[in-house]
Amino acid sequence: MMNKELHTQVVVIGAGPAGYTAAFRCADLGLNTVLIERYNTLGGVCLNVGCIPSKYLLNISQVINNSKKLSFQGVEFQFPKLDLLKINFEKNKIIDGLTNNLKIMSKKRNIQIIHGKAVFNDKNSIFVNDNNVKYLIYFDYAIIATGSKSIKLSQLPNDDSRIWDSTNALEISMIPKRLLIVGAGIIGLEMGTFYSSIGSNVDIIDSCDKLLPLLDRDIINIFEKSIKKQFNIILNRTILSVENKVNGIFVTMIDKKNVTHTICYDIILVAVGRNPMTHHLNLEKIGIVLDQRGFINVDNQLKTNISNIYAVGDVVGFPMLAHKGIYQASIAAEVISGQKHYFNPRIIPSIAYTYPEIAWVGISELDAQRLKIDYHSANFPWKASGKALASNCSDGMTKLIFDKNTNRIIGGAVIGEHAGELLGEIGLAIEMACDVEDIALTIHAHPTLYESIGLSAKIFSGTITDLLNHNKNK
Repeated sequence: MMNKELHTQVVVIGAGPAGYTAAFRCADLGLNTVLIERYNTLGGVCLNVGCIPSKYLLNISQVINNSKKLSFQGVEFQFPKLDLLKINFEKNKIIDGLTNNLKIMSKKRNIQIIHGKAVFNDKNSIFVNDNNVKYLIYFDYAIIATGSKSIKLSQLPNDDSRIWDSTNALEISMIPKRLLIVGAGIIGLEMGTFYSSIGSNVDIIDSCDKLLPLLDRDIINIFEKSIKKQFNIILNRTILSVENKVNGIFVTMIDKKNVTHTICYDIILVAVGRNPMTHHLNLEKIGIVLDQRGFINVDNQLKTNISNIYAVGDVVGFPMLAHKGIYQASIAAEVISGQKHYFNPRIIPSIAYTYPEIAWVGISELDAQRLKIDYHSANFPWKASGKALASNCSDGMTKLIFDKNTNRIIGGAVIGEHAGELLGEIGLAIEMACDVEDIALTIHAHPTLYESIGLSAKIFSGTITDLLNHNKNK
């Protein structure tokens, strides 16, 4: 094996969205940069086995579900014929195109890419073994962006191909007749949405007593009503034991009343969360401080307790979202280049790409009550939206949260078709500290789904005409 020494200003470990963004931004700022990725392709979990492939499949799911809805309007379709090989081929073609584009952009930025596992030697050097060459890289600064991995359950066997994680689920090797998803978080709900749409009978279990507990009850009520025909959600239930048999996996669960239930499934998908990928970096040797779950502690400039080593993305904690990591990556690169920038966002948006979509940002009613904020919520039901009715997606709602003392918008949520796209205006309004008049007096195109944002503001301002106006004297 050949040994090589390299000297660089910045080394970035991990080439997911946070990692490649950090490397690209460092290079654009004139810093000599080396990007280390343990796998053969760039893009990390998000691009290869996460966000992008799942959204490709969920788009298929949406088309199938919308076609079912059209049957009530006089348009009948046969159940779609699914060519799994073709679906996977097209999915992988999109992924390959995106990963190849990352290679091209890296090359044009003169970023050296090294594929291999990285281990810190000290606070200014790192070992990388790519099987053919063993590198010792000396650096002025390092940015850790190694992401996260799926949590495994000790009750489930690790050697049975019928036990899936999210990566296995996105490979679409088969359509299980009976699918159990363990974990009713966003990943579990999205996978339930897809597999139920292509013919699986899906149960989703969770030990929690509330579905998506961060969200307000009125949003969840609409969601629960909408998904009843898609899959079955069972809360307050945990797995006691699993028995593998030729004809299926027999799962024994216990509910809150200590009653046990045994059900047979073809596949079990584990989606109970993710843990940071920090254990393999030898961080303890160089003294980087981790919390109890293995997340790296950083300050508001993304510095660890070692001043020349930074960390961004999933490895620094919740929310574990690609767009948070991308934002942090740019900040870290800019700080390294000498700019006095800080990671202090007012809001970070979240989206569940289910059917219907749920999107939320800022302060919820639950948050406002906990923080003792004097607030008012304004909800516009999509049953009063001409666009929603014409588009067969009237089971939705747009909700804005205002501070009653300032009339400023502090939060919002949307449930319904394209909710994630509608969230953009709400997020920008919160960041710009808009008050209700800024939104209500902005002309929104009609008929659109996004005009529900302006109409929600008009509910609060007392100028709504599309619904009965209970604040008409304001």
